Amino acid sequence: MEDKSAVIAEVCAALTGNQSAVAADILTDRYPFVPLVNVGRRYSVRQAHNVFVRDGFVDRYSGTRLVFPATLRLISKRLPEQFPFHRNGRFDLCHFGFWELFPTIDHLVPVARGGADDQANWITTSMVRNAAKGVLTLGELGWSLWPPGDVHAWDGLAGWFVEQATADRTILDDVYFRQWFAAATQPRPLLPCEPGPRSPGAH
Repeated sequence: MEDKSAVIAEVCAALTGNQSAVAADILTDRYPFVPLVNVGRRYSVRQAHNVFVRDGFVDRYSGTRLVFPATLRLISKRLPEQFPFHRNGRFDLCHFGFWELFPTIDHLVPVARGGADDQANWITTSMVRNAAKGVLTLGELGWSLWPPGDVHAWDGLAGWFVEQATADRTILDDVYFRQWFAAATQPRPLLPCEPGPRSPGAH
């Protein structure tokens, strides 16, 4: 992989010599501008849950076990001082567990870089890893893909949440909990595409 800073250094050298056309060619050939596409969330709670189950509630970028979203939120509801939640994830108001353990969907190949916005390109990761990856590829980051976990061995504590909500139906008065309960208790269609290699690599 070419040293991008070296490319910029060559651009600067060309500009110093009043060679704007040369500098422009260097950028065009070796570090071209590629507009990034802002793609919004395109999946439902049900679809997200299916991906989390497929990946065994494992962060595929780190191998860390993750926790069912509604479980984290229910803990926060019951222990708001010890496990505070903030909708925008503010570090001064939200327990870092929501960043480390909350599963999200990431595009393995960023959509902004030509990846598809579909199940074959969706991958489970944590909020913190998702934020760190941004629009970079695994190769650019030096990351590799971990194998999916076994949902029968670790279900992200989704079963605990379902038990709690079944025992106390008032939990489901909250639409957030109701959506995740429905996702966790309805039959799950098979996801035909498993992205990436199935063997862990050094990080």
